[in-house]
Amino acid sequence: MYSQEIKDLIKKTRTERADIRIGKYSVTEGMINEIKRRLNEHKVIKIKIGIKEIDDRKEFAKRVAEMVGAKLIEVRGYTFILAKVDSNRQDKDQGAL
Repeated sequence: MYSQEIKDLIKKTRTERADIRIGKYSVTEGMINEIKRRLNEHKVIKIKIGIKEIDDRKEFAKRVAEMVGAKLIEVRGYTFILAKVDSNRQDKDQGAL
């Protein structure tokens, strides 16, 4: 399903600190651009949600993933991991990266 490179990056990202923190201003256009830039650079990033008022964190993470064109890998508490979807792969619609 995932390439070995992506699996290794996901494993490494789980143990690191969050690359991006979404704060009280929630998701702005600048935040979306920064997430896209980091996904292009690193392929897998970890994002921390600093807004405690969000009721459904998984749904919030899915919306962010859709906005940036990424795949949501996992949600743990107030942190989630996104991976860049390889647009050149033919099997990307079946969950592959």
